[in-house]
Amino acid sequence: MVLYAKSRAPEGRKDDLQSYIWGAELGRWLGMSESTVHHDVLPVLRQSDALHTRIVTNDEGHPVGLDCLVMPLWRAYQGGGVAHPLALSKVELSVLLRLLEALFGPGWAPEGREPTPPGLLAGRTGKGAATDRLGLLLMVLSTRASGWLQLCGGSVRKKEGRGAATLARLLCCSPSGARKVLARLTEAGVVSRGRKATATRMNGRGRVMLLPVARAYGRVLAPVEAVSCPGAVFSERPDGAFGDHASAEAAGALGTLGIGGVEQAGKAGDQERPDDAEFHADHASVATPVGPLQLSCGFSGEGRRGEGHRPERVRVREDQAADGEIAVAESAPPVAEGRPLRGEKPKTSPVNERGEQHAAEAFAGGRPKAVGWEKAQQQRRSALPDDLVLRVALGPVSGLWERLSGWQQDQVKAAAKAEVNRLAGMLEQPEAAARLLADRLTDRLEESGGEVLVDRPYPWLIRRGLVQRQACSDLRCDDGIRLDTGGECDNCGNVIHLRRARRARIGADIDRELPGLADGERRRVLEERLREHAAAEAEDFVWRREQAREQQARREAARAAARERAERERQEAAAADAVRQALPCEDCGRDRSAGLCEACGYRRQASDLLQQAAWMEAAWTCVNPSRPQLEAASRQALGRLREEADRAGQHLLAVLGSSFSEDPHAAQASAAYAVMDRARELADEAQRTALAALAQSVEAAAEAERAWQAEKARRPYDFYLTGPQADAPAAEAARRARHRTARHLLDSRLHLLPDTPADAETKRAAKQRGWRDRLQQLAARPLPDDIEASCG
Repeated sequence: MVLYAKSRAPEGRKDDLQSYIWGAELGRWLGMSESTVHHDVLPVLRQSDALHTRIVTNDEGHPVGLDCLVMPLWRAYQGGGVAHPLALSKVELSVLLRLLEALFGPGWAPEGREPTPPGLLAGRTGKGAATDRLGLLLMVLSTRASGWLQLCGGSVRKKEGRGAATLARLLCCSPSGARKVLARLTEAGVVSRGRKATATRMNGRGRVMLLPVARAYGRVLAPVEAVSCPGAVFSERPDGAFGDHASAEAAGALGTLGIGGVEQAGKAGDQERPDDAEFHADHASVATPVGPLQLSCGFSGEGRRGEGHRPERVRVREDQAADGEIAVAESAPPVAEGRPLRGEKPKTSPVNERGEQHAAEAFAGGRPKAVGWEKAQQQRRSALPDDLVLRVALGPVSGLWERLSGWQQDQVKAAAKAEVNRLAGMLEQPEAAARLLADRLTDRLEESGGEVLVDRPYPWLIRRGLVQRQACSDLRCDDGIRLDTGGECDNCGNVIHLRRARRARIGADIDRELPGLADGERRRVLEERLREHAAAEAEDFVWRREQAREQQARREAARAAARERAERERQEAAAADAVRQALPCEDCGRDRSAGLCEACGYRRQASDLLQQAAWMEAAWTCVNPSRPQLEAASRQALGRLREEADRAGQHLLAVLGSSFSEDPHAAQASAAYAVMDRARELADEAQRTALAALAQSVEAAAEAERAWQAEKARRPYDFYLTGPQADAPAAEAARRARHRTARHLLDSRLHLLPDTPADAETKRAAKQRGWRDRLQQLAARPLPDDIEASCG
């Protein structure tokens, strides 16, 4: 979309549709790094034939940008012309680019011009930044002038919502992924989510507002009005509740307008309710009140509270004493407890008691407090988690799960998930981790006597049911059972065997040292010595742990010293590089050229390439090659090649003219680069010419003939082939032999000539970097302290 918006207006040619940009700038648009753009973004677009790119270079041959052609735009103009939806005009492309700049443009501050501020998502970088930008753009393009996003129809999942489903259709992704994008955009402050206001004060259909669009059209967002009633004793009714104790006017006064503002309150089409909600039945408005109205919710019926008894059966308490009934009837208030099958009157009114208790709790601390918030905080889920793995793992304790509160269920769910992940990393078959945890919970329940005997489910699950009990030092041991194999733990068997052997050995020592002891005295002495041995083992364990800590500390100190040494070496290298950068050029004396300026470096490379080209030409022109003849021929060819290469630099200076009048060093560097480029072409051409000439020599012809005869003799099964097809393998073998001989003759003649300065420096550096020098450098480095201590 960025490249499409930055495309130039078409004027009849393909090049007119191109857009110019560079990788770093495109990364700023997308919220990515330049490396990600070049390695992950552009290759995919090129492979899908959605984008054609061409590297733009400067006069020195360095890449300075990209010419990008968006192929769908080009096909739109080639196929459908101006009638195609993608064939936008110059004004339309400008408007689209301005929209992109306002949404997520990186912002610019050019010199002498008015700066362009960054867009709304300009600061969003990293993973998902490009997706957030595309989602915001698509939603803006699908939004009405009022700022509300046009949502899709049909049924959607309740977890994601209709806004996420609409964004998923726009982005062609899953609703869960779109929900994350919508959450990030909401957090960024560019999207606001709410619900339509309804006349019944029930939750209406969810809506999504694009705040930039609403502000652009001057829409004023009304804040959500909170329902407050300082004189109320009980908590306010939820938006979705509407009973027979409140009138429609009161419901309208307490309802909220939502994010749509005042202008949406009077629209009948927006006053919707959820599809799965039904209106509460209206009752007669005339009734005789029986005592003060103390109900805590807005419905006509009061739910069971207190001890939470189930409704009684018809024939319950038939043997109740008559005088007890009379006493109850005399002491009962006018409001019945609500046992319709018996019609009995309670001893005290639970409504009055709860009303007084709720009133005291509501005004505790000097301000109203929502009654029932503790219950809201402990909303529990009777069913197991939706995750199939956790459902399998927690299946044996489903009864305990139902007894947990909402917060406890979240904690148990997190602990079970962590344990399943730990077991999956330990097993060869990670998919068996859930079944293994379920077996552990089953065994723990059998030890406890079943779910009925578990008084406190949450501590039991966290501290006993989900915890692995290692009987030995093996991490795979759980109550003497190997988690990976399911068999007996061999290490536990070894531990038991060692303990029994120790006990038997100590018993034998007692029998030998103190013969004739009674059984009780012998048992006492045996237990005392076993305790002494266990104390000695514990002391030895503490000592070994301290030794391990000290070794770990020494290793960490050695690593820290190595990091400091590396940092010091890096700083020394940086200082040496800074000193080297300050050195003047060795050839022309230009200041701060790191010992060699750009133009002189190009001249040296050109000189080496021309020397190689002269030697290549001398290698095949000499009839009787010897070192004096090769040197004379190379000197003669070198002068001619140098003149031809210098003409390339002079031609470049003549073409540029006065372009480099202000910077003569740049002009010299450009001319030197042109000479070097021409010298490289001459060297390649001289090598090809030398190989072609030496391939026609007598030695090459003789080798080709021998290869021909050998190949013909090696392939007797081709007797049925005739003509060129029969001689093709032999001809290919002769060609390869001729080329191989020409290469050998060229190398043998070049060995007679001296090396260029660059080749000599390369060979000398390679010789210095031999294994002898490298081993000497490694031997001079100091060893860490722990290794020196172990060696000592």
